[in-house]
Amino acid sequence: MDSSPKPERTRLTAEDWEVAALQMIADQGVGALAVEALARQLGVTKGSFYWHFRTREALLQAALERWEQYGEREVLGQIEQIADPRLRLPELFRRVAHEVQPHRVYAALLKALDHPLVVPVMARVSQRRTEFLNTAYREAGLPPREALNRARLTYAAYVGFLQLNFTLGLPRINHEEFDAYVEHMIATLIPA
Repeated sequence: MDSSPKPERTRLTAEDWEVAALQMIADQGVGALAVEALARQLGVTKGSFYWHFRTREALLQAALERWEQYGEREVLGQIEQIADPRLRLPELFRRVAHEVQPHRVYAALLKALDHPLVVPVMARVSQRRTEFLNTAYREAGLPPREALNRARLTYAAYVGFLQLNFTLGLPRINHEEFDAYVEHMIATLIPA
């Protein structure tokens, strides 16, 4: 009988499953999210999954909430702390431009707008981001109607770029060109 100590298994948390689910969504889309595939990827049995979630849909819901909360807390929440809106807006553009993983998830969710769990999350996220932009533009001195239109234009440019980039692989630009594009967006969309 072997008396050597067996390696201790790592106990996964619900967060581990949610993060892995978001990675799978980013890589393969919402439709590819499967408990067995995630368990294999994480090196555990499906029993570990069922310790935290009853169904695949429960995991998907939790993962979507995690993604949504990250955008609220880590991006918008931190940017809101910048008092001067003329500094807040450029910082938002630069920060968001380099958030690759959340962009990949967003692009995958855009392809899954027929899924009943995805639609309300995307609606809330889009509404919140547009409101954030609208407020920042108003605080930067734009009249209400112009601020709202600029917020919509900015958000549409963001979504459009994600669609082109992650769906079609366009535009094919290097980091330097991308940074120049972000600076052009700042110069174009932020009032002087």
